[in-house]
Amino acid sequence: MEDITALGQTAGSLLKTRKETIAIAESSAGGLISATLLAVPGASAFYLGGGVVYTARAREALFGIKQDEIDSAGLRSATEPYVALLAERCRAVHAADWGIAESGASGPSGNRYGDPAGHTVLAISGVHDCTRSVRTGNDNRDSNMSAFTRAALKLLIEILEIK
Repeated sequence: MEDITALGQTAGSLLKTRKETIAIAESSAGGLISATLLAVPGASAFYLGGGVVYTARAREALFGIKQDEIDSAGLRSATEPYVALLAERCRAVHAADWGIAESGASGPSGNRYGDPAGHTVLAISGVHDCTRSVRTGNDNRDSNMSAFTRAALKLLIEILEIK
């Protein structure tokens, strides 16, 4: 299992080398994606901001996505279309080159939409857009938060390594 600190270092190094910036919107990872990137020395060169979007109120306050916009588009959290919108809006609000969003259920139970614990959806918005679903098959909250962070950083590295 790859250490999230090492993944954060790799992602941060790639962002610094490319002279690109990032903003993060996370939910069930609880801020761990941001914390891992902020632990990289020189993070101010690439990290612009973000937030933990744990409620509809936070989503609106941080990224300007109102409930009527969600309803009219037929969206719900922890789905690829929702997380793609969140990543794009996060990127735009911070005027970043890249936006990452994550939404799921860390456990020990699932979310109110029927997604099981250990399920999350990731999205990256930027030159290359990408979404990915992750299922750990685990209901351990700490383990899932780390797994979601690991998956988000691996996806970011994968996208940044595209020329």
